[in-house]
Amino acid sequence: MTDVWLDANVVLRYLTREPPALAAAARRLIARAADGEIRLRLTHVTIAEIVWVLGCFYERRPVEIADALRGFVLADGVSIDDTDTVVDALRLMSDANVDFADAYVAVAARRAGAAVASFDADFRRLGVELLDIKG
Repeated sequence: MTDVWLDANVVLRYLTREPPALAAAARRLIARAADGEIRLRLTHVTIAEIVWVLGCFYERRPVEIADALRGFVLADGVSIDDTDTVVDALRLMSDANVDFADAYVAVAARRAGAAVASFDADFRRLGVELLDIKG
């Protein structure tokens, strides 16, 4: 099976259905993946870009973004490295109303049994150990 790496703009056209011609092209590509013709690959960096655009430009709420992306990354023919971490980060982003990047770091740190170094107080409510770096 041929791997095809997706850019954020393809996923954004698919999710927003805008503009119609590009959204239709994105749907056709995703249908090819669902049919097993190709495998669409995404990185967590691309997911972060999609989250940012949907939140900032399209003014979607974290819960809407998380629901749409969770369905997309779990769809037939779509592959993402460390799917479980991405899906859990999307859930945490929605539940705790935090940035995807912070949620991803929190989930990755918890899975590794590691602390997080940050000045961001949001991490206190994300269930991770914070390393005291203020001295």
